[in-house]
Amino acid sequence: MRRQHRQPRPNWLDIVVEQGLVYEDTLLYPADNRRPYWDESVYYSFDLDEILLLESQVELLHSMCLDAIDHVIATERFADFAIPQACWQPIVDSWNRNDPHLYGRFDLRYDGSGPAKLLEYNADTPTTLLEASVIQWHWLKDVLPDHDQWNSLHERLVERWQSFGGGLASSTIHFTWTNLETTGEDHLTTAYLQETAAEAGFDTIGLAIEDLGWDSDLQTFVDLAQTPIDTLFKLYPWEWLVNDPFGVNALRTLPSGRVSNRDLSAAGVSITNAGASHSAITWIEPAWKMLLSNKAILAVLWQLNPGHPSLLPAYLDDPGPLTEYVRKPKLGREGANVTIVKPDGTLTTAGEYGEEGFVYQAYDPLPSFDGQHPVLGAWLVGDEAAGLGIRESAGLVTDQMSSFIPHVINPDDRSQQ
Repeated sequence: MRRQHRQPRPNWLDIVVEQGLVYEDTLLYPADNRRPYWDESVYYSFDLDEILLLESQVELLHSMCLDAIDHVIATERFADFAIPQACWQPIVDSWNRNDPHLYGRFDLRYDGSGPAKLLEYNADTPTTLLEASVIQWHWLKDVLPDHDQWNSLHERLVERWQSFGGGLASSTIHFTWTNLETTGEDHLTTAYLQETAAEAGFDTIGLAIEDLGWDSDLQTFVDLAQTPIDTLFKLYPWEWLVNDPFGVNALRTLPSGRVSNRDLSAAGVSITNAGASHSAITWIEPAWKMLLSNKAILAVLWQLNPGHPSLLPAYLDDPGPLTEYVRKPKLGREGANVTIVKPDGTLTTAGEYGEEGFVYQAYDPLPSFDGQHPVLGAWLVGDEAAGLGIRESAGLVTDQMSSFIPHVINPDDRSQQ
């Protein structure tokens, strides 16, 4: 793993915007001389053996996460995840039905000298997908066409949608994002996933989640044309959805319908028509992803696999034996409300999370390359490793102002002998 410099393409900004990277200018190419979000003045290079090892580690971590779900459900540890009781049975039912899942991203600490370490699993609403799938692939073909890249994301996504096939209620999938996310990142990611589903043969309809309607007679969500929704991809966290007075109706649309009126009432749902039949919706990502997208899973993984070389020691609600640690909100996002306790002092980021409780993870500082700290975002589509995206920053916490850096796999010298 090496960080290397290269002159950006002269018209790089026009190219990436044309390819769909249309965030606000302040993020893509800031006016105050901060580095751009997409930064092709540097790139990371890997040997093939490194990538093959990372692929195997990612798939093993994912398998361990699925085993952890079995454990949480069997031992009914939902309270450790700060999950409302109304969601407990729907999560169990969703897991037992094997509700289809699409994708996820592991954030890893890796410096090329040992096993990758899991920092967290973005299993419900991961972004930076277009950058990892499309933008850096075209960069590679433009500037280093004799190199390769860990990147089969687009093909795998199309194949994954196709694999759902007849398991969905219809050939139409609705795609939603939230207008509360003002940079355009969520809309961009959703639009790209919509494109992959269309390529797989589905009819797709996109709308902001704020534009969803609720049909009280049919007991289901409808789009702006009042059409009932059969399958809904949401780039909107489950924990937000089930804590919203309107969105918590999602629990009523799950196929089993095994949510008690008492639980629904406690969650703030009107039960005027509670006895009415409802139309089931397939939610992507499924309800069981509420467990994997929660940082409490880090402590469960460590409890079940103590000493595993790809895990950092992690504990729920107190640091346990740790004297140097990172305290993370269980439902935190984009590096918010993170506290790093280390020998030379404490670093804390701002935010609005933490009431749900914290996970304490052993402090293992990000590697430094030219004073920059990369985090590897290793993607899965379905249950298979599918690609890599890298974010780096000058600070120790990767947040929304970190830059995306492309990568390459070096040509195999043996093939040239």
